[in-house]
Amino acid sequence: MSGSRILSLGHYQPSRVVTNNDIAQLVDTNDEWIRDRVGIVSRRIAGDETVADMAAAAADKALANSGLTAADIDLVVVATCTSVDRSPNVACRVADKLGISAPGAFDVNTACSGFAYALGTVDHAIRAGASRNAIVIGAEKLSEFTDWTDRSTCIIFGDGAGAAVVTATGADEAPGVGPVVWGSVPERGDAVRIEGWRPYVAQEGQTVFRWATTALAPLALQACERAGVDPSELAAFVPHQANTRIIDGIAKRLNIPQAIIAKDLVESGNTSAASIPLALSKLVERREVPSGAPVLLFGFGGGLTYAGQVIRCP
Repeated sequence: MSGSRILSLGHYQPSRVVTNNDIAQLVDTNDEWIRDRVGIVSRRIAGDETVADMAAAAADKALANSGLTAADIDLVVVATCTSVDRSPNVACRVADKLGISAPGAFDVNTACSGFAYALGTVDHAIRAGASRNAIVIGAEKLSEFTDWTDRSTCIIFGDGAGAAVVTATGADEAPGVGPVVWGSVPERGDAVRIEGWRPYVAQEGQTVFRWATTALAPLALQACERAGVDPSELAAFVPHQANTRIIDGIAKRLNIPQAIIAKDLVESGNTSAASIPLALSKLVERREVPSGAPVLLFGFGGGLTYAGQVIRCP
Protein backbone atom coordinates (compact mmCIF):
# COMPACT_ATOMS: atom_id res chain seq x y z
CA MET A 1 0.00 0.00 0.00
CA SER A 2 1.38 3.39 -0.97
CA GLY A 3 -0.83 5.57 1.16
CA SER A 4 -4.40 6.63 1.79
CA ARG A 5 -7.05 8.96 0.44
CA ILE A 6 -10.31 10.46 1.63
CA LEU A 7 -13.11 8.59 -0.08
CA SER A 8 -16.09 10.59 1.21
CA LEU A 9 -17.24 13.12 3.79
CA GLY A 10 -20.27 13.83 5.95
CA HIS A 11 -21.31 16.31 8.61
CA TYR A 12 -23.98 16.91 11.23
CA GLN A 13 -25.16 20.01 13.07
CA PRO A 14 -27.91 20.40 15.67
CA SER A 15 -31.08 22.09 14.48
CA ARG A 16 -31.07 24.91 17.04
CA VAL A 17 -29.58 28.13 15.65
CA VAL A 18 -28.37 30.72 18.16
CA THR A 19 -27.74 34.16 16.66
CA ASN A 20 -25.63 37.00 17.94
CA ASN A 21 -28.81 38.80 18.95
CA ASP A 22 -29.74 35.76 21.05
CA ILE A 23 -26.35 35.95 22.78
CA ALA A 24 -26.93 39.65 23.39
CA GLN A 25 -29.91 38.69 25.55
CA LEU A 26 -27.53 36.83 27.88
CA VAL A 27 -24.49 39.12 28.13
CA ASP A 28 -23.51 42.71 27.36
CA THR A 29 -22.64 42.43 23.68
CA ASN A 30 -24.18 43.03 20.26
CA ASP A 31 -24.21 41.62 16.75
CA GLU A 32 -21.87 44.24 15.30
CA TRP A 33 -19.21 43.71 17.99
CA ILE A 34 -19.24 39.92 17.60
CA ARG A 35 -19.02 40.10 13.81
CA ASP A 36 -16.12 42.55 14.05
CA ARG A 37 -14.16 40.63 16.69
CA VAL A 38 -14.56 37.03 15.54
CA GLY A 39 -16.66 37.05 12.36
CA ILE A 40 -19.40 34.81 13.71
CA VAL A 41 -23.07 35.49 12.88
CA SER A 42 -24.68 32.33 14.31
CA ARG A 43 -23.85 28.97 15.79
CA ARG A 44 -25.61 25.62 16.30
CA ILE A 45 -26.26 24.46 19.85
CA ALA A 46 -27.11 20.86 20.72
CA GLY A 47 -29.94 19.82 23.00
CA ASP A 48 -30.00 16.22 24.14
CA GLU A 49 -27.52 15.10 21.49
CA THR A 50 -24.25 13.77 22.88
CA VAL A 51 -20.84 13.99 21.26
CA ALA A 52 -21.27 10.34 20.25
CA ASP A 53 -24.71 11.03 18.74
CA MET A 54 -23.36 13.83 16.57
CA ALA A 55 -20.23 11.87 15.66
CA ALA A 56 -22.31 8.87 14.60
CA ALA A 57 -24.66 11.01 12.51
CA ALA A 58 -21.74 12.57 10.61
CA ALA A 59 -20.02 9.20 10.20
CA ASP A 60 -23.21 7.56 8.97
CA LYS A 61 -23.52 10.21 6.27
CA ALA A 62 -19.87 9.83 5.26
CA LEU A 63 -20.25 6.04 5.10
CA ALA A 64 -23.40 6.35 2.98
CA ASN A 65 -21.48 8.61 0.57
CA SER A 66 -18.54 6.20 0.32
CA GLY A 67 -20.08 3.16 -1.35
CA LEU A 68 -18.73 1.03 1.51
CA THR A 69 -20.67 -0.67 4.29
CA ALA A 70 -20.10 -0.97 8.03
CA ALA A 71 -18.58 -4.39 7.40
CA ASP A 72 -15.77 -2.77 5.38
CA ILE A 73 -14.61 -0.49 8.22
CA ASP A 74 -11.79 -1.74 10.42
CA LEU A 75 -10.79 1.43 12.30
CA VAL A 76 -12.74 4.28 13.93
CA VAL A 77 -10.94 7.33 15.33
CA VAL A 78 -12.73 10.26 16.96
CA ALA A 79 -11.13 13.63 17.71
CA THR A 80 -12.85 15.41 20.59
CA CYS A 81 -12.09 17.35 23.76
CA THR A 82 -15.67 17.63 25.02
CA SER A 83 -16.90 14.10 25.65
CA VAL A 84 -18.26 13.94 29.20
CA ASP A 85 -18.23 10.13 29.17
CA ARG A 86 -14.72 8.72 29.42
CA SER A 87 -15.43 5.01 28.90
CA PRO A 88 -16.51 3.49 26.60
CA ASN A 89 -14.79 6.03 24.42
CA VAL A 90 -16.65 7.91 21.70
CA ALA A 91 -15.15 5.77 18.92
CA CYS A 92 -16.56 2.59 20.46
CA ARG A 93 -19.96 4.24 20.87
CA VAL A 94 -19.94 5.32 17.22
CA ALA A 95 -18.95 1.82 16.08
CA ASP A 96 -21.84 0.36 18.07
CA LYS A 97 -24.34 2.87 16.67
CA LEU A 98 -23.26 2.14 13.08
CA GLY A 99 -23.00 -1.63 13.49
CA ILE A 100 -19.26 -1.74 12.80
CA SER A 101 -17.94 -5.07 14.08
CA ALA A 102 -14.62 -5.35 15.94
CA PRO A 103 -12.83 -2.24 14.64
CA GLY A 104 -9.81 -0.64 16.19
CA ALA A 105 -11.43 2.25 18.07
CA PHE A 106 -9.87 5.14 19.95
CA ASP A 107 -10.27 8.85 20.69
CA VAL A 108 -7.74 11.63 20.12
CA ASN A 109 -7.70 14.81 22.20
CA THR A 110 -5.61 17.65 20.86
CA ALA A 111 -8.56 20.06 20.95
CA CYS A 112 -8.89 22.19 17.81
CA SER A 113 -6.14 20.41 15.86
CA GLY A 114 -7.71 17.03 16.62
CA PHE A 115 -9.07 16.12 13.20
CA ALA A 116 -5.75 16.73 11.46
CA TYR A 117 -3.99 14.70 14.16
CA ALA A 118 -6.52 11.88 13.76
CA LEU A 119 -6.27 11.93 9.97
CA GLY A 120 -2.48 11.77 10.18
CA THR A 121 -2.67 8.85 12.61
CA VAL A 122 -5.10 6.94 10.39
CA ASP A 123 -2.94 7.59 7.34
CA HIS A 124 0.00 6.09 9.22
CA ALA A 125 -2.07 3.06 10.25
CA ILE A 126 -3.11 2.45 6.65
CA ARG A 127 0.44 2.90 5.35
CA ALA A 128 1.63 0.36 7.94
CA GLY A 129 -1.02 -2.16 6.90
CA ALA A 130 -2.89 -2.01 10.22
CA SER A 131 -6.06 -0.72 8.54
CA ARG A 132 -7.70 -0.78 5.14
CA ASN A 133 -10.79 1.41 5.54
CA ALA A 134 -11.23 3.86 8.41
CA ILE A 135 -13.64 6.50 9.61
CA VAL A 136 -12.10 9.68 11.04
CA ILE A 137 -14.41 12.01 12.96
CA GLY A 138 -14.18 15.39 14.65
CA ALA A 139 -17.07 15.98 17.06
CA GLU A 140 -17.65 18.52 19.81
CA LYS A 141 -20.36 19.66 22.19
CA LEU A 142 -18.72 22.84 23.39
CA SER A 143 -22.00 24.25 24.68
CA GLU A 144 -21.66 22.00 27.73
CA PHE A 145 -18.33 23.63 28.56
CA THR A 146 -19.32 27.24 27.84
CA ASP A 147 -19.82 29.83 30.56
CA TRP A 148 -22.87 31.62 29.20
CA THR A 149 -22.19 34.59 31.51
CA ASP A 150 -18.70 35.21 30.08
CA ARG A 151 -19.04 37.48 27.08
CA SER A 152 -15.44 36.88 25.96
CA THR A 153 -16.03 33.16 25.33
CA CYS A 154 -19.78 32.49 25.03
CA ILE A 155 -19.90 34.28 21.67
CA ILE A 156 -17.41 31.90 20.11
CA PHE A 157 -18.40 28.27 20.35
CA GLY A 158 -20.83 25.91 18.62
CA ASP A 159 -21.60 22.20 18.40
CA GLY A 160 -21.35 19.74 15.53
CA ALA A 161 -19.43 16.95 13.85
CA GLY A 162 -17.69 16.13 10.60
CA ALA A 163 -16.39 12.79 9.33
CA ALA A 164 -14.31 11.28 6.57
CA VAL A 165 -14.03 7.74 5.25
CA VAL A 166 -10.36 7.09 4.51
CA THR A 167 -9.24 4.17 2.38
CA ALA A 168 -5.96 2.66 1.22
CA THR A 169 -4.55 3.57 -2.18
CA GLY A 170 -3.06 0.98 -4.48
CA ALA A 171 0.63 0.63 -5.28
CA ASP A 172 0.14 2.44 -8.60
CA GLU A 173 -2.10 5.18 -7.18
CA ALA A 174 -0.79 8.47 -5.78
CA PRO A 175 -1.60 9.04 -2.10
CA GLY A 176 -4.49 11.43 -1.44
CA VAL A 177 -3.38 12.35 2.10
CA GLY A 178 -0.04 14.09 2.33
CA PRO A 179 2.50 13.81 5.15
CA VAL A 180 1.34 15.45 8.36
CA VAL A 181 3.18 18.34 9.98
CA TRP A 182 2.36 18.35 13.68
CA GLY A 183 3.66 19.63 16.95
CA SER A 184 2.87 21.70 20.02
CA VAL A 185 3.98 24.54 22.28
CA PRO A 186 3.30 22.89 25.66
CA GLU A 187 4.87 25.67 27.72
CA ARG A 188 2.04 27.92 26.50
CA GLY A 189 -0.68 25.32 26.90
CA ASP A 190 -2.63 27.39 29.41
CA ALA A 191 -3.65 29.79 26.63
CA VAL A 192 -6.66 27.57 25.91
CA ARG A 193 -7.91 25.21 28.60
CA ILE A 194 -10.79 23.10 29.89
CA GLU A 195 -9.81 21.98 33.38
CA GLY A 196 -11.41 20.48 36.47
CA TRP A 197 -14.53 18.47 37.12
CA ARG A 198 -16.98 21.27 36.35
CA PRO A 199 -14.98 22.97 33.64
CA TYR A 200 -15.59 25.91 31.36
CA VAL A 201 -13.56 26.85 28.32
CA ALA A 202 -11.05 29.57 29.21
CA GLN A 203 -8.57 31.17 26.88
CA GLU A 204 -6.09 33.99 26.55
CA GLY A 205 -7.43 35.40 23.32
CA GLN A 206 -4.60 37.79 22.47
CA THR A 207 -1.97 35.14 23.16
CA VAL A 208 -3.67 32.69 20.81
CA PHE A 209 -4.21 35.40 18.19
CA ARG A 210 -0.55 36.48 18.14
CA TRP A 211 0.69 32.89 18.02
CA ALA A 212 -1.71 31.87 15.26
CA THR A 213 -1.06 34.86 13.03
CA THR A 214 2.75 34.82 13.37
CA ALA A 215 3.86 31.22 13.89
CA LEU A 216 1.51 29.02 11.89
CA ALA A 217 1.86 30.07 8.24
CA PRO A 218 5.43 28.66 7.94
CA LEU A 219 4.22 25.36 9.41
CA ALA A 220 1.32 25.22 6.95
CA LEU A 221 3.80 25.82 4.13
CA GLN A 222 5.82 22.86 5.42
CA ALA A 223 2.76 20.67 4.91
CA CYS A 224 2.61 21.82 1.28
CA GLU A 225 6.33 21.19 0.82
CA ARG A 226 6.13 17.67 2.27
CA ALA A 227 3.24 16.87 -0.05
CA GLY A 228 5.12 18.21 -3.07
CA VAL A 229 2.43 20.81 -3.70
CA ASP A 230 3.22 24.45 -4.42
CA PRO A 231 0.86 26.85 -2.56
CA SER A 232 -0.14 28.29 -5.93
CA GLU A 233 -1.68 24.90 -6.78
CA LEU A 234 -4.03 24.82 -3.80
CA ALA A 235 -7.73 24.85 -4.68
CA ALA A 236 -8.79 25.50 -1.09
CA PHE A 237 -7.50 26.21 2.40
CA VAL A 238 -9.52 24.73 5.27
CA PRO A 239 -8.06 25.91 8.57
CA HIS A 240 -9.49 25.50 12.05
CA GLN A 241 -12.47 27.81 12.21
CA ALA A 242 -11.31 29.95 15.13
CA ASN A 243 -11.72 33.55 14.06
CA THR A 244 -12.00 35.26 10.67
CA ARG A 245 -9.13 37.61 11.48
CA ILE A 246 -6.86 34.66 12.28
CA ILE A 247 -7.93 32.82 9.12
CA ASP A 248 -7.34 35.91 6.97
CA GLY A 249 -3.97 36.53 8.63
CA ILE A 250 -2.69 33.03 7.94
CA ALA A 251 -4.08 32.99 4.39
CA LYS A 252 -2.40 36.30 3.60
CA ARG A 253 0.99 34.97 4.69
CA LEU A 254 0.46 31.82 2.61
CA ASN A 255 -0.12 34.01 -0.47
CA ILE A 256 -2.87 31.84 -1.98
CA PRO A 257 -5.27 34.31 -3.65
CA GLN A 258 -6.50 31.60 -6.03
CA ALA A 259 -7.68 29.29 -3.24
CA ILE A 260 -11.11 29.13 -1.65
CA ILE A 261 -10.73 30.04 2.02
CA ALA A 262 -13.21 28.13 4.19
CA LYS A 263 -15.09 30.33 6.65
CA ASP A 264 -17.78 28.06 7.96
CA LEU A 265 -17.45 29.66 11.41
CA VAL A 266 -19.64 32.52 10.17
CA GLU A 267 -22.67 30.26 10.46
CA SER A 268 -21.32 27.51 12.72
CA GLY A 269 -19.06 29.20 15.26
CA ASN A 270 -15.87 27.61 16.54
CA THR A 271 -16.50 23.87 16.76
CA SER A 272 -12.93 22.88 17.75
CA ALA A 273 -12.00 19.42 16.37
CA ALA A 274 -15.20 19.34 14.29
CA SER A 275 -14.48 22.57 12.45
CA ILE A 276 -12.18 21.30 9.66
CA PRO A 277 -14.22 18.24 8.59
CA LEU A 278 -17.45 20.22 8.96
CA ALA A 279 -16.20 23.00 6.70
CA LEU A 280 -14.59 20.57 4.23
CA SER A 281 -17.72 18.44 3.99
CA LYS A 282 -19.80 21.51 3.14
CA LEU A 283 -17.36 22.64 0.44
CA VAL A 284 -17.51 19.20 -1.16
CA GLU A 285 -21.29 18.94 -0.80
CA ARG A 286 -21.68 22.30 -2.56
CA ARG A 287 -19.15 21.15 -5.21
CA GLU A 288 -17.02 24.24 -4.70
CA VAL A 289 -13.76 22.26 -4.99
CA PRO A 290 -13.08 19.89 -7.91
CA SER A 291 -12.50 16.22 -7.19
CA GLY A 292 -8.78 15.48 -6.98
CA ALA A 293 -7.81 19.09 -6.33
CA PRO A 294 -5.25 19.76 -3.57
CA VAL A 295 -6.65 21.19 -0.34
CA LEU A 296 -4.61 22.32 2.66
CA LEU A 297 -6.02 21.38 6.07
CA PHE A 298 -4.53 23.03 9.14
CA GLY A 299 -5.71 22.76 12.73
CA PHE A 300 -4.44 24.67 15.75
CA GLY A 301 -5.50 25.50 19.29
CA GLY A 302 -5.55 24.05 22.80
CA GLY A 303 -2.22 22.67 23.86
CA LEU A 304 -1.00 24.74 22.03
CA THR A 305 -1.07 22.07 19.33
CA TYR A 306 -1.06 22.23 15.56
CA ALA A 307 -1.33 19.76 12.69
CA GLY A 308 -1.89 19.96 8.97
CA GLN A 309 -1.66 18.10 5.69
CA VAL A 310 -2.53 18.47 2.03
CA ILE A 311 -5.31 16.17 0.87
CA ARG A 312 -6.83 15.50 -2.54
CA CYS A 313 -10.49 16.47 -2.57
CA PRO A 314 -12.79 13.42 -2.80
